[in-house]
Amino acid sequence: MTRALMVQGTGSNVGKSLLVAGLCRHFSRRGLVVRPFKPQNMSNNAAVTVDGGEIGRAQALQARAAGVAPSVHMNPVLLKPQSEIGSQIVVQGRMVGTARAREYQAWKPRLMEAVLDSFGRLRGEADLVLVEGAGSASEVNLRAGDIANMGFARATHTPVVIVGDIDRGGVIASLVGTKAVIDPADAALVAGFLVNRFRGDPTLFADGMRLVAEHTGWEALGLVPHFADAGRLPAEDRLGLEREARVGEGEGVTIAVPVMPRISNFDDLDPLREEPGVRLVLVEPGAPIPAETALVLLPGSKTTIDDLAFLRAQGWDVDIAAHVRRGGRVLGLCGGFQMLGRTIADPDGIEGPAGRVVEGLGLLDLETRLTGVKTLEAVSGTALADGAPFSGYEMHVGETTGPDATRPFARLADGRSDGAVSRDGRVVGTYVHGLFADDAQRAAWLARLGAGTSGLAYETLVDDILDRFADHLAAHVDCDRLLAISETARVP
Repeated sequence: MTRALMVQGTGSNVGKSLLVAGLCRHFSRRGLVVRPFKPQNMSNNAAVTVDGGEIGRAQALQARAAGVAPSVHMNPVLLKPQSEIGSQIVVQGRMVGTARAREYQAWKPRLMEAVLDSFGRLRGEADLVLVEGAGSASEVNLRAGDIANMGFARATHTPVVIVGDIDRGGVIASLVGTKAVIDPADAALVAGFLVNRFRGDPTLFADGMRLVAEHTGWEALGLVPHFADAGRLPAEDRLGLEREARVGEGEGVTIAVPVMPRISNFDDLDPLREEPGVRLVLVEPGAPIPAETALVLLPGSKTTIDDLAFLRAQGWDVDIAAHVRRGGRVLGLCGGFQMLGRTIADPDGIEGPAGRVVEGLGLLDLETRLTGVKTLEAVSGTALADGAPFSGYEMHVGETTGPDATRPFARLADGRSDGAVSRDGRVVGTYVHGLFADDAQRAAWLARLGAGTSGLAYETLVDDILDRFADHLAAHVDCDRLLAISETARVP
């Protein structure tokens, strides 16, 4: 039978995603065919898969760590928040509807069917499936109908390892408390625990590991020291963006990114952080865009119209207009591209009330019409300004047309044009994500800004970090024991 192991956490952002990625790399290097799996995810940072859908960015990174292409079956249910209480629901890579949090509970029984179908497909092609839970294992108020944590583990008889984060404090109480509140039948599936992000002398926490084991009956499987370079890997949600980002440090050309509530696909920024000649500034609400900015980068957005209203409420539209008058450059990616035009129309209510037409920033002579058809595909092409090649992906709803589109940013490999450029060449918009992960394209942009390039091979860097993190886990986690536990899975 295919081995399976589920990694759950005492809370969100305890490091489950990266631990699974590291274990994917470790076990794949041992010759196993490994597949990552997350039954349900909530994130606006998504990736396009080879089978033409979308999944959470973390599962794409885990697939990379396992040495395989990402598939929609690695994350069969993806929730993409559109408001504080409602989300878009993506099932096996395709949007099937929207629901508020309470309404979503009624969806769960039919979503479990898709979850079990996808899990079965991965189980049929792998030696080991590493499953990541969502949020906290101890959310007993949501246990009925659960498909993300213990509900999935019970349905598939998959053994569980619980992760606690010592860096946030209270790790003993969080682990022991998890055992105290979960159903005894759920607790019986938990084979052991890991303590993540430890700093200092590990011998000082030996008694802590022993106390958790005594109070829970769970086996201590490892104390994982803090791994500093984890913050250089693509983050999945804004919490990771805010917690791990090394922003505004050092010297170099300033690239300013206004941070809006529904920012999406913000891993577009990661390669810029790695360039020593770039000072990347995340402009938080209430703060002005720095006067020394060379490039204002408007990132993707899950709800373009609402984020545009937020941008105006901060006065950033005024800052951007002044920046352009001073000769500064602006780049809009996807939703940011849509904001640059004259109008955004939402006749079908894709992002809210039907029939809305809002005024854009007016920096490009374009109009965007939001539609129900979502473009999801990997793309490659050439930037027309300098012939620099690129590869990336498109993930958007809407069509953007107008006079400035006759000056496209790029020509795609299939012959289509993409994006638009202002007459003076200083304002650019594109629907392509992943531009800066392409070394040639990133170097071309930095040359336009007058910044030197470091010769950074970004994709090689990511793989190097995954290798070193896998080595880190092998040194501090009983991986042989994890593999033995995975063999106890009794998947029907």
